[in-house]
Formats: sequence, C-alpha cells, structure tokens
Amino acid sequence: MNAIEIKNLSWRYERAENYAIEDLNLIIEENQFIGIVGPNEAGKTTLASAIKGIIPSEFNGIYKGTVELFGKKVTDCSTRELAKTVGMVFADPDSQFTSMSVEEEISFGLENIGCTVEEIDERIKWVSELTNIEELLEKPPYDLSGGQKQRVAIASIIAMKPRIIILDEPTSMLDPISKDMIFSLLQTMKEKLKLTIIVIEHNIEKLVELSDKMILVNDGKIEKYTDTDVFFQDIEFLDSRSIRIPGAIRFMDMIDKDKDDLPTVHLQDIVKTIKEELRR
Repeated sequence: MNAIEIKNLSWRYERAENYAIEDLNLIIEENQFIGIVGPNEAGKTTLASAIKGIIPSEFNGIYKGTVELFGKKVTDCSTRELAKTVGMVFADPDSQFTSMSVEEEISFGLENIGCTVEEIDERIKWVSELTNIEELLEKPPYDLSGGQKQRVAIASIIAMKPRIIILDEPTSMLDPISKDMIFSLLQTMKEKLKLTIIVIEHNIEKLVELSDKMILVNDGKIEKYTDTDVFFQDIEFLDSRSIRIPGAIRFMDMIDKDKDDLPTVHLQDIVKTIKEELRR
C-alpha cells in the first residue's frame, strides 16, 4: 500500500517570487525508510511540511496539487487525524517542548489524540524503554543534553503511534556521540516498528546505511529517486548538486574511472572491505 502519494504538488510562500517546490510527483510505499538529501533551501523542509499537512494549513501561500496519506488528502484530514497518521521531528527539539517534565511532554500529545489514562501510562512505559529515556521521565526537557532532548522529541512522536514519521535534520545540532545515538535509535525504529520513516539529513554516510530509497531535492524539484544501492552511480551529477559523497564510495570511484562498469554495491559492504584492507 502507498503511504504517501503526491501529485503535481507546488507551493509558493506568501510574498515569495518563486515556488519553493514545483510540480512534484512522488510515491512512497508503506513501511519504507526514505532518505532525503539536497542543497540548503532546495525545498526539502517544504516537502516534509506538505506531507505533514503544516502546508497549507499553517502558512499563507499558493498551493497546487494533492498530497494523500494512505489514500486520503491531507487537506481533508482533521488535526487529530494528521497527528495520528504522521509525526514530525525538527532539528531543534526545544522548539517542540511545551511541558515541565519529559513524562508530561509525552503525555501532552497522547492527551490531544484522545488516549485514556491507562493508555497514556502504557505508551509512556513502552516508548521510554524503546528510546532509552526511562531515567529522564521526571526531568525538565530544557535541562537535558542535546542528544537527550532529541530522543525525547522522537519519543513524544513515536508514543502517538503514527504510521509515518518525518525527521528534519535530527542530528544537525548534535555532537558526534549524540549523532551516533540518534542514528542507533533510527536503526531500532526501522527494525522494531511498522512505520514509514522519512529522514532529511546531511550526514549521508549514516543515512545510506538505513535508507531503502534516496530522494534528491534540488531547486524545488525531485531530481532523483532511486533505490539506495544505485543512488551514487552518477557521482559527477551529485557533485554538481553539492551532495556530500560518502568517502568509501568516492574512493571506489577513484579506483575505477569507468563508471559504467562500477558494480552495484551496498555502502556498508564497501566500508567493511576498506576497513579490512586498512587493518592488514
């Protein structure tokens, strides 16, 4: 089943001269992990906001086309329906916090979608174990480290059990150790949850290891949408779009200049091979 189907989607913000995204068409199947990359201000966040329904409900502008989630247009969904269907996590978790404790923060969203007290208690226990925040439940969100805050933000969305979750540059404000913790959590989510996961991220080396498919957004358009295994076959094109090519893939490209004969490989297999060679 298609989780997301976008048809001829265009959006221009109020007072903007150009469309932020224009004539986009996209189908994402249920339970896939999708990585989205592209230059700054390419339209990635606008695309994510349209899937979430923030556009056009919370912004003024010109909206054309349709976005459907599991066959229903986002413009026909109530706020509660959207909250149950799709959740979104931003780069700055502080912008999402509204409560005085982590437990209250998770409860807030659950109350808004109509969960009972018993359901709220069960979900808090479940999601705190999944995201490893059991020891943080009584603490104020604003007193936590950056990585802890982001885990809480993710937990508050997962707790509502949406069918789709979008993470917009979730590691961009984190230190290296915290980045690794978030990617580890994303791996857990992929393995344990029946969920369509969409991640906008500049850390491509980590992203490709998780993604089933990759999307390149540039200048408001989807320029490439392929299985991750073949996404990097045209490195010169990706370079022209300022995409950070993983070092292992660029290394293999330097070895074999004949790109037409470059085999289709998994990034993790390339990295493993290079590490083994370096140990010798």
